Amino acid sequence: MCNKNKLNKNLLTAALITALPMAALAHNQVPHPVPADKFDMMNWKITLPMDKDNNGRADEIEGVAMLSYSHHHYFFLDENDNMVFEVPNMAVTTKGSTNARSELRQMGRGTDVDISVKAPENNWSIAAHPQADSFSSVGGTLEATLKVNHVAMRSKNPEKYPAYSVVVGQIHAGKDPAQLEANTGFGHGNEPLKIFYKKWPNHKMGSVFWTYERNLAKADPDRTDIAYPVWGNTWENKNEPGDKGIALGEEFSYSVKVVGNIMQLEFEAEGHPTVKYELDLSNNLDANGKVDSKDFAQGYSNEWFYFKAGAYGQCSVKTGENFWATGCEGTGDFETDKKNGDYSSATFSMLKLNGK
Repeated sequence: MCNKNKLNKNLLTAALITALPMAALAHNQVPHPVPADKFDMMNWKITLPMDKDNNGRADEIEGVAMLSYSHHHYFFLDENDNMVFEVPNMAVTTKGSTNARSELRQMGRGTDVDISVKAPENNWSIAAHPQADSFSSVGGTLEATLKVNHVAMRSKNPEKYPAYSVVVGQIHAGKDPAQLEANTGFGHGNEPLKIFYKKWPNHKMGSVFWTYERNLAKADPDRTDIAYPVWGNTWENKNEPGDKGIALGEEFSYSVKVVGNIMQLEFEAEGHPTVKYELDLSNNLDANGKVDSKDFAQGYSNEWFYFKAGAYGQCSVKTGENFWATGCEGTGDFETDKKNGDYSSATFSMLKLNGK
């Protein structure tokens, strides 16, 4: 019954979208442009750093509603028809994170809300998965061209690696209670890929790097994100990257292709060397081809996945011993926080999912 109500709501939204241009023409008005006017939003939903329905969770827009949605602070087209994501340090977060986000999540089901979010038809696997044929695809691609406009500038714990950084692309594995209960070694909801941009406040240039998270249980002390450099430094390095780094406002591209079991990464930027990596997601070989004895031997073989892209702020206001507790500044009022530099922002001029 709940799914039928959702479907009816989406159909109503579709009708409103169809009627909007005619209504605007009748009043001699031009419809306000939204990201879906310039980017294919059919297979995305967006998570936003706000809670308008007061349910204690970050708001999400999906299905047909994505075709008409924008938000003047968090998700909009700029004057050049590029897609902008902005997120303050202090805002409502998703259940499993202390960091706020304005970020897209791949939805293989498109606008068909009768398909569950966690259903195989809404996600993809690698070739090693025993039921690979039941998923929306085996592997996939995510391509983007973007520039990071701003990263958070104030942290009480600047020694914490995620300080002053934002994630602009991900592969996320699904959290699967059935696999966790069966003690299969899978289903933790880990992230085999996060693409970071980080810039220290006193540096001229920032750095682009990516991380791989070992596919281990949350309580396992060996579960950690291993960073690989692209341009500049990785997150633990406090030195100025100089000309090897990427400036705020400097455009770069990434391509993520998962073919069979292999994750292929390629990074390009004008005036910088093209950087490529390959990683087999079905075992515990690292991106340098060496066995990582601390990783799960079967890697991410039996997981299901989805791509993410946007601005996932890593400068949490949380304090404490936790790795992610960077103690960054923020008031919760976006205009105030933006004025104070307590936010992250990224602009995408191209974003393609599986070539579309």
